[in-house]
Order: sequence, then structure tokens, then C-alpha cells
Amino acid sequence: MTDQIIDESEIEKLLQPETDLERSIISVSEFRKGLLWGLPRYGHPEGQIVKHIYEVYENIERLNIDVETRRKLRLIALIHDTFKYAEDRNTPRDWSKHHGILARRFAENFIKDKNLLKIIELHDEAYFTWRLFALYQMPEKGEERLQNLLTEVSDDLQLYYLFFKCDTQTGDKTQAPLIWFEKIVSEISNV
Repeated sequence: MTDQIIDESEIEKLLQPETDLERSIISVSEFRKGLLWGLPRYGHPEGQIVKHIYEVYENIERLNIDVETRRKLRLIALIHDTFKYAEDRNTPRDWSKHHGILARRFAENFIKDKNLLKIIELHDEAYFTWRLFALYQMPEKGEERLQNLLTEVSDDLQLYYLFFKCDTQTGDKTQAPLIWFEKIVSEISNV
């Protein structure tokens, strides 16, 4: 599927929305634009966001989880990267225009669950935290960022972890951040 370009007529066929909420989200034109955005790049050889979501969905299906957890993970997966096309990538970066924040703002029109909204917004935070430890050798900043993340998602840490796992195990992403997170956060359970 990495070579095939998905067009607008194929979105529903590929993602197979299961709920009225998923169908409503997919029907929004600015969202559909985000689904079709993307070229092959490191971490995302599949290119288009819709294909990345499909890969995350496949990983969700491999988990031994209950129906409600699966439903929540699908919602997070559907929305998490879809606003990369609108992200501000100027230097210095305006982090208030990170795709996670843009995705959360969009999701607030459909989702009231504050925990899901936090996970959508902070879905890359474990990766950014790992980089502070492993790449930039800044353990104090890394520890502060890790504690902030754990505080923010404390009400649904397991759900955050499961999404991070499903998202990280796609494309050609390095698995080091996931291995690190599983080692350092003892409150999670690998399913």
C-alpha cells in the first residue's frame, strides 16, 4: 500500500468508519484534506496520513483489549496526525501550532472526554521526552518533561501508552522511544 496514492473517494473504503462519530469526523472537508496530505519520509514511508492511520488501526486490532478501549484508540488514531498539513514549521517553531494542538482543537467539536483530548494533543510527547534523554543528553529537562506528561495523562496513562505503542510500531520508526517508555514507566501494562 505504500506505493499507492489514496484519493478522496477511497478514504471510507480504507478506514472503514465504525461509528456515527467516526463518519462525522471523516466527512469534514478540512479533515479530509489532512487525511490525503503527506509524502513518504523517514518514520512515515507510507506518505499519506490516511495510510498511517490504517497502519495504527492494524496495530490496535492486534491488542488484547476491551471494546471501549478499542473505540477510544480508534478515535485517537483517526485524529492524531491529521492536522500535520496545517502545522507551523517555521524557525523558531510556534509550538502553539503543533499538529497535536491543532488536532485537539478540531476534536473538541466532536469529543467531550478530556482524557481523549489530552492524549490527542500530547500523543508525541513521550517521543519528545525520549529525545531529551537519548539524543540531547539533557536528563534534567527530560525528567521534568516526563513528569509533566505523566501528570497530564495520569487519569488514562494505560490508554496513552497503548496509543504510543500502536503509533510507534508503524512505518520505519525507531522503536527505542517505546522500549525506553516501557522500561521507565512502571505503571503501564504491555498487552
